[in-house]
Amino acid sequence: MLSGAESAAAPPHPPLIGTPRPCCADSRAKRMLDIVLSAVLLIALLPLMLVIGLAVAMSSTGPVVFRQTRIGLGERPFTMLKFRTMRHDSSVGLAELLVSQNIEPSICAKPRHDPRITAVGRFIRRTSLDELPQLVNVLRGQMSLVGPRPNIPEEVALLSPQQRRRLSAKPGMTGLWQVSGRSALTVDEAVRLDLQYVDQWRLRLDLLVLLRTLPAVLRTSDAR
Repeated sequence: MLSGAESAAAPPHPPLIGTPRPCCADSRAKRMLDIVLSAVLLIALLPLMLVIGLAVAMSSTGPVVFRQTRIGLGERPFTMLKFRTMRHDSSVGLAELLVSQNIEPSICAKPRHDPRITAVGRFIRRTSLDELPQLVNVLRGQMSLVGPRPNIPEEVALLSPQQRRRLSAKPGMTGLWQVSGRSALTVDEAVRLDLQYVDQWRLRLDLLVLLRTLPAVLRTSDAR
């Protein structure tokens, strides 16, 4: 969800992990934290979300909220919510853009320039405001505040057996790779951080990631 100007080759922060597998109490506390924080944030940010929704509606025709199938915990599909950032009637698909820019399709692959994105969409992507509707996904239990990046079905098909372990945790609005450089990271580095999170998760790791989230959001130069 987040942005940051950190270098992928030399992360500025020490690793957050190195702890054993969580206990049941930690898992229950994680869900309680998700419920409480997502509910509080939805209420507090409702005026801002209404303003963003109005700006999206005025920028181009189409629905304000974009719905997309993502793969969650245990490879179960769910509908992820985001503010729409692209023109609704765009005839150019992601695969075509990647091919036209000589980018190999892979997990997290994005075009360097995407003409489908509106001016409003570009701003709310850069500031990660487009992801605020995912608080509803968190409240529903489909996502967590912190976790691996939620993959689309086409990306899951490209995962190796080792990488599929990312699907053993709820996907998150933010996570280790988001606060460690996001777009500055290579695909392999992003996947490695997600696997590291899954393998060595503890509740205090979530708390540390959440603490790093706001500074990362304020550094918008790395978001796409």
